[in-house]
Amino acid sequence: MDKRIEQITRLTLEHYERNARQFLEGTRDHDVSQNIAALLDALEGAPPFRILDLGCGPGRDLRAFKALGHEPTGIDGSAQFVEMAREWSGCPVWQQDFVALDLPTAYFDGVYANASLFHVPSAALPDVLLKLHAALKPRGVLFSSNPRGQNEEGWNGPRYGSYYDYATWERYLLAAGFAALQHYYRPAGLPREQQPWLASVWRKA
Repeated sequence: MDKRIEQITRLTLEHYERNARQFLEGTRDHDVSQNIAALLDALEGAPPFRILDLGCGPGRDLRAFKALGHEPTGIDGSAQFVEMAREWSGCPVWQQDFVALDLPTAYFDGVYANASLFHVPSAALPDVLLKLHAALKPRGVLFSSNPRGQNEEGWNGPRYGSYYDYATWERYLLAAGFAALQHYYRPAGLPREQQPWLASVWRKA
């Protein structure tokens, strides 16, 4: 792995390790039902679906997918988040760095990447997306939600982030073999300048 990328991900993960409990308390009641529905509505075939929650954090959305009758698996680079998510959700959770993913091939119906892929440096993003593409079954679905921007990246305090507009994000996804299904901005019902999140849904082409 590139030493710079390794350092970026290590320092970002160290931030989450130091603040795991505060992150849990600050996000446990966030309503992301719109995002969960966007993924599930795009999936084909009969449930239950195998879903990879990429960057599952303490496990909030794993619990939601499990309560809906699906078969979610979490993945996170933070050891504390992995422990919390296993305890809170009762789901399998793997500890892996996003830039060093080791995933089964053609295994998942959907990948749910809510507020996680923006931490991947742009130099590593093409490889990460190819690994997610390979982990999906044919015509599987990837959901992502990231804070949007004008294609800048760098440190935001102790965390590294890449902030794309839709056109640039689309280019990355198309290059990885995905086809666009839909995108929208959150929170819903607000003027665009008050919608910092770009959500998008993609099918394995």
